[in-house]
Amino acid sequence: MAGWLAFCWGAAGSTSSSPALSLSSPLVPVASAHHGLACACAPRRGNAPRVFAQRASTPHHRKRCAATRRLARVSADEDEPGISLDEEEDSEDGVVSDTVDASIRARQKMLESPNLALGIPELHPQSVEFELHGRKISLETGKFARQAGGAVMVRDGSTMVFSTACSAPAETVQDFLPLRVDYAEKLSSAGRTAGSYIKREGRPSEREILTSRLIDRPLRPMFLDGYYDEVQLLSTVFSFDGIHAADTWGICGAAAALHISSIPLQKAVAAVRVVHVDGTFVVNPTVDVMARADSDIIVAGTDSAVLMIEGACHFLTEQQILEAIVLAQESIAIICAAMDALRQKAGKEKVATRVLQIPDGLIEQMASRAAGLDEAFMVIGKKDREKAVEIIKKNIWEGLAPTAEDIAKDPEASAMRSVLLKVAWKKFASDCMRRIIETTGIRPDGRDCFSVRPIWIEQTPLPQTHGSSLFTRGETQTLAVATLGGEDASQRFESLLGDGASRFYLQYSFPPYSVGEVGRVGAPGRREIGHGKLAERGLAPCLPSRAEFPYVIRLESNITESNGSSSMASVCGGCLAMMDAGVPLKEHVAGIAMGLILNAEDKRVTVLTDILGLEDALGDMDFKVAGTADAITSLQMDIKVEGITVEIMSEALSQAKKGRLHILEQMKAACPSHRAQLPPTVPRIRTLAIPPSKIGELIGPGGKKIRALVEECGGEEKLSINIEQDGMVSFSSFDDVILEMAIKRVQGATMEINPGTRFTGKVSKLMPFGAYVSLVPGKEGWLHISEVEIGRTSKIEDVLKEGDEIDVVVIERGRNDNQFRVSRRNVLIVDQGLTREQVAEIVRASSPPDSDSEVTPGSNSDGNSRSPAAGSASGAPRTRELRRSNGGGPRSRDGPGASRRTTGSTGNTGERPSGGSSP
Repeated sequence: MAGWLAFCWGAAGSTSSSPALSLSSPLVPVASAHHGLACACAPRRGNAPRVFAQRASTPHHRKRCAATRRLARVSADEDEPGISLDEEEDSEDGVVSDTVDASIRARQKMLESPNLALGIPELHPQSVEFELHGRKISLETGKFARQAGGAVMVRDGSTMVFSTACSAPAETVQDFLPLRVDYAEKLSSAGRTAGSYIKREGRPSEREILTSRLIDRPLRPMFLDGYYDEVQLLSTVFSFDGIHAADTWGICGAAAALHISSIPLQKAVAAVRVVHVDGTFVVNPTVDVMARADSDIIVAGTDSAVLMIEGACHFLTEQQILEAIVLAQESIAIICAAMDALRQKAGKEKVATRVLQIPDGLIEQMASRAAGLDEAFMVIGKKDREKAVEIIKKNIWEGLAPTAEDIAKDPEASAMRSVLLKVAWKKFASDCMRRIIETTGIRPDGRDCFSVRPIWIEQTPLPQTHGSSLFTRGETQTLAVATLGGEDASQRFESLLGDGASRFYLQYSFPPYSVGEVGRVGAPGRREIGHGKLAERGLAPCLPSRAEFPYVIRLESNITESNGSSSMASVCGGCLAMMDAGVPLKEHVAGIAMGLILNAEDKRVTVLTDILGLEDALGDMDFKVAGTADAITSLQMDIKVEGITVEIMSEALSQAKKGRLHILEQMKAACPSHRAQLPPTVPRIRTLAIPPSKIGELIGPGGKKIRALVEECGGEEKLSINIEQDGMVSFSSFDDVILEMAIKRVQGATMEINPGTRFTGKVSKLMPFGAYVSLVPGKEGWLHISEVEIGRTSKIEDVLKEGDEIDVVVIERGRNDNQFRVSRRNVLIVDQGLTREQVAEIVRASSPPDSDSEVTPGSNSDGNSRSPAAGSASGAPRTRELRRSNGGGPRSRDGPGASRRTTGSTGNTGERPSGGSSP
């Protein structure tokens, strides 16, 4: 068994006392000198490495083993200056092969570098810096993730986005590019931790999913045709300074990582953000400028062409949109040039391990078997058309697809041929459809290039919902439902740009039955999230302000049929559903999808209005535009080829406006305006603004006060109260009485009451020396008996009784913020317009006959003064001075600045009443 490998370390029959192999033993790499010489890494003991070598049972084998021992000795003695290549080894013939000599040289070179000795490649970072609108941007590679196919760190200020690109051969041959893109925003990049119970980042947020789609869409059409290996792009925000946005750099970083990798991306791709703020466009704005902007557009493309547009527009015109695109293209060219420079420094050779190319003659063979395909494409009706085309496709497949015998004989080649047939069929069908439209001007459903499919609308198809609409355009249909609620119905989110809550959100669902298929039902996919956000952006600019309409609006678009442009149908149906719910939208909003066919030979362009699903799949552009009769509110464009100029986009926007106006006419005919009254199933909502400094006082410790207030008004089942940080309080209830009660209590709890403020209060409790007056819910005033009438009052019961409503004015704060001293006397003096002399006369007339002095307003019914502090220093009687306050009534000079009196005493006893303490 001389040919077998004998592992010398711990081998059977060995008498060595060396320890057994341990995971902690240092390893020394030893290069194999020949394919017939088995060498491996052995645990190192001191300076003597052990080598796993083949048994030397023959002279030839002994030569190889001698070379191995020599190579091992070089590794053992690192301090040795080197071994001469012509030195004879202690072997039978002293001959060392040239291969071993090369290995010794490589080993000596490795020992010169500590990193190479450990098998670690040295760092060779490469970077490119460029300036974009006054900011320095850098692209760096070679420092991070050196094992990835491509890795780039993009830096803008202190915002850093790291992107990688890797590829792997697909497990099975397929006819599409399995591209996976994931964008992640680490909260740690901004020095934060997730607020949820689980602190580790989990499933991606909606913002991360939308950004992942933005990365995917412009890059996918730029891969080499027929390249169907698996590709994964990862972009992660590792540092965020709160000034420079990261999402567009995620697109640029992923494109740069692909560009310098060996993955066959045809050209550099970049993206920028353009916002409209204060009447001008700004490219790549800072976060604070983004917050002030009314429109936000992201444009991606190459140095010479636009590939993708995604925008939320606040009533921009078609001309303004084109201006933003031109401005963005200039900045994209600068970034693409920087990517090209980085590729010159650190790029790898482009390698396509497997590219599917349609065999010569296959398209011609399909054409010879495709009799009647033109007529099949022109069949009216999606399902009927698909059946007719499928019959032709089956005829083609019968003569060209691999047979069962072929599959059994060579399954791999058969699978490859089947995939090639699919790729060829897609191209053949696309060319056929495009040729028919270009030559005849007639589309598969019989329309010309400018017509919109028939529209049918039904309002309130669901009677119990707050608002609903069934919108049908051709074979695309949505059942839209609007639901109104309080602030607790808002959609909360957490992101690097800050936490918040959305008062309006649209949820789009695309069940499998909408296209007559069987499929998965569950959480929404990326496509559903993207379509919903597009429709949401189209409707948002027309919503009323929070002050005009304090409701949270949840909109659902349930696609029940689909044959093209279901997202734009969601815009139309969503607008009608909200109007059915009574939402006072500023204007009607409609959406339409445009298509395009570009002739590669003569560059002839055909723009299609209201495209079908077939035209979307086989055409060159999908351009969705939503807006009102005068302006655009959102748009999304995906282009599959280069060569779409600004002039072509201008033609598409102009044609889209005509189609949009036609749809708006149909919508206005079905629903001219929103409901005048909210449906009875909608809760009533009122809002109240309070000073932010009063929020803590309203809530109370641990929410004690606000919970007590809700319980007093019927509990959480009947009343919902939401308090925002800006002091806006919203009340939601189906009972108007409960709403009014809650509002008054909150007003009372947060009202800033100062001396001179006048109230119409209710007497809540009588005492021998005065009365308690409820000013507002939660705040009470103490009315002393001397402040009830202008003159002397003997008994409080003679003037007041519990439940009376009286006008009083605040003259002094009490011991806490909820109690005050009030006066009815001052109100009477002001209302009657009495002078000081007239007041004094009334006081003398109401004094007892045996009184030899004026009874001061601060005296009790027996003529005794309340306290020395209320009068002169000696306690002698005095005449009260009356002063008019800004609040509309006179008050005593012993106001808020006076020393606190010992109130609540009867006579001179100094006892407090049992009914509670007065201020």
